[in-house]
Amino acid sequence: MVDPQAMSVAAVEDRARIVGLARGWIGTPYRHQASVKGAGADCLGLVRGVWRELFGEEPEAVPGYTQDWSEAACDERLWRAAERHLVRLELPRAPGPGEVVLFRMRAAGVAKHLGIVAERDGRPSFIHAYSGHSVLESALSDPWRKRIVARFAFPQGVR
Repeated sequence: MVDPQAMSVAAVEDRARIVGLARGWIGTPYRHQASVKGAGADCLGLVRGVWRELFGEEPEAVPGYTQDWSEAACDERLWRAAERHLVRLELPRAPGPGEVVLFRMRAAGVAKHLGIVAERDGRPSFIHAYSGHSVLESALSDPWRKRIVARFAFPQGVR
């Protein structure tokens, strides 16, 4: 288990490995609350799965959640969980490969979509899963970039 008090940002070579691990999930069907490579994952399940591949176990148990979780109470649960286990990075800087980005899908909604930044053909991309799709790599286009509300790095100490 990673000690969140002693976290520093993963090295560049670790970030390349993170992208490779995330790409290994591409094609995994979308399954709400799932986190099993090849069988099913949602966006959180993808990040959880990459975490397990990096560190061996998850840092905390994930409670069940509905697809509209946290919205009624305007509770930024996913954001707080990311801050507990990942290294928060300054937002004005563009995200780099291997970083985790958190998106707000609606202006008045809570932030509840995650992706892992990559690069494809020299252009920013990100690996994510969302309803109706499998885990896939999408261009990190302006509409997506405008939805980013936070960026994080996996902590140093991957195995």
